[in-house]
Amino acid sequence: GGDHTITYPILQALAAKYGPVGLVHVDAHTDTGDTALGEKIYHGTPFRRCVEEALLDCGRVVQIGIRGSSHGPDPYKYCREQGFRVVPAEECWMKSLEPLMREVRAQMGDKPMYISFDIDGLDPAYAPGTGTPEIAGLTPAQVLEIIRGCKGLNIVGCDLVEVAPMYDISGNTALLGANLLFEMLCVLPGVKTL
Repeated sequence: GGDHTITYPILQALAAKYGPVGLVHVDAHTDTGDTALGEKIYHGTPFRRCVEEALLDCGRVVQIGIRGSSHGPDPYKYCREQGFRVVPAEECWMKSLEPLMREVRAQMGDKPMYISFDIDGLDPAYAPGTGTPEIAGLTPAQVLEIIRGCKGLNIVGCDLVEVAPMYDISGNTALLGANLLFEMLCVLPGVKTL
């Protein structure tokens, strides 16, 4: 629920308990901006704040589905300088993400990690009910591969953000969001599934 700002205090609490955590971040945007309208805490800045406070194990941060407009010629420069792995949406088009998730699993290892999922990581054809939609995103099948690909990792928490039902009178975005949250609950450590 909520906008992506909610991930920042969650990661503060988790880092206080576990130390810096790994992150699988599905989104259309990196959310590593410095300020917006003069504010440092904003839904486009949470992961920069997390880096500044050493809440993330930056060598174990993977951002998947990133795309859209930018304010400069190298929109992923900050992320890569921190050691994040950025997987732009175009690297995901028309293929299974199971091979990517095998690499992500190896990168995460057995240390604590978190899943943060912005609904705009999906193409707006599937999830139009969000405030910052970007075309050419992930499919529902691909996001299931990402979430299910995290099964067996040391997941210490997860979120799904930026669902805005008022922008989708069909209700499909909310339905998809609820299903993705269910899928995330199913991959938490100790949860038995069929």
